[in-house]
Amino acid sequence: MPNDHFTLSRRRVLAGGVAGAALLAAPGIVRAQAKTLKIAVLLPQSGYLAQAGQSCHRGALVAPQVLADLGYKVELMHIDMESNPDVARTQTERAINEGAHCIVGAFDSAGTLAIAQVCEQRQVPLVVNIAAAPQLTEQGYKYLVRNFPTGGALVKNGLHQIQAIIDATKIAPKTAVFLHANDNFGMAQRKGMDALFPTAGLPFKLLESIAYDPKAQDLSVEVTKIRGLNPDLLLVVTRAADAIKLVRDTVRQKFQPMAIISPGAPGLYDEEFYKALGPLADYHIDMLPWANPKSKITQALEAAFTKAQPKFRFAVECFNVGFTFDALMVAGNAFQRAGTTDGPTLMKALRETNLVDHTMIGGPIKFDAKGQNTDIPSASVQNRNQTPTVVLPAEVATMTPVLPMPPWQGRK
Repeated sequence: MPNDHFTLSRRRVLAGGVAGAALLAAPGIVRAQAKTLKIAVLLPQSGYLAQAGQSCHRGALVAPQVLADLGYKVELMHIDMESNPDVARTQTERAINEGAHCIVGAFDSAGTLAIAQVCEQRQVPLVVNIAAAPQLTEQGYKYLVRNFPTGGALVKNGLHQIQAIIDATKIAPKTAVFLHANDNFGMAQRKGMDALFPTAGLPFKLLESIAYDPKAQDLSVEVTKIRGLNPDLLLVVTRAADAIKLVRDTVRQKFQPMAIISPGAPGLYDEEFYKALGPLADYHIDMLPWANPKSKITQALEAAFTKAQPKFRFAVECFNVGFTFDALMVAGNAFQRAGTTDGPTLMKALRETNLVDHTMIGGPIKFDAKGQNTDIPSASVQNRNQTPTVVLPAEVATMTPVLPMPPWQGRK
């Protein structure tokens, strides 16, 4: 059974240090004998990213049994990186000293970069579950693979889906404003937007890009500026807490765009968002990868999740849960093929991954020379009855899109 939390007593730290020294001295001897892959799952279970980190954590908690049913033998160490890159770095060192053969994480790009540096030094593979900063696969890390789109890919796929939504609903937006967090993820999305929007061929003008601090008490200043520009579309890169602030200030200032659309970010579909806003949470659209409801693995994961986590909805959690599960499955599959936990050998198997059956939509999970899976498409997911619902592409949709969104006033 996986540990629910990762704690270190002084005795265990000292023992871990000795074990770590032994592993460094003879990794091929000690690790090759393991019959189970020991994976440290580093996630922001506390701090300002806790909502999303805990969602990923719930996916990790149910993963071992589903993976066992698929023939993968894994043991998980659950570690809180506290939404802090420095903590992520030190906890990665400790996890490796405690015998972790592989790391999975860490939702946040800054924390994942810190983990990657340690894994590179210690020759321990890192499988990125969620983190979009391009530099993760652009800085030459040899012990990293990422089954998640880069910020640029998210934006590119998101812009494609925006055109598809316009075509499907026949709306005719003329202007838009792009609002984004000023953290690593938001700035990566901004860079992608700056590079890709001018050649995307969309039928509206991007008036301005506005950055905000996700730790701010409210977004009234930013919304006032947006209201003055009066765009038809508000394109956003948010997480749940600041998405709530955004909608509240937008309603308070009586600004009514045709749509609030994320070209590739969490926030608009989280349970926290629904609980805080009720009907005001409906009709916003996320353009992002999503779980494939027709996949047998997705169905098995949903059944396990629903049984183990009855207080949470898989429909809401499947983005974080699905990517976390697939990252763990990628690691388990590589271990099965490698037959050893030796770092270099396991890493070679990870780079040779060709996993056809998995949770998220898209083709087989494969990695290029940089360790990036480049074939992860996006869907259009619209909030309907406070539930994220696929509305495009048509072949995987369960509803048709509705735009322009109904006015704030009059929603029950």
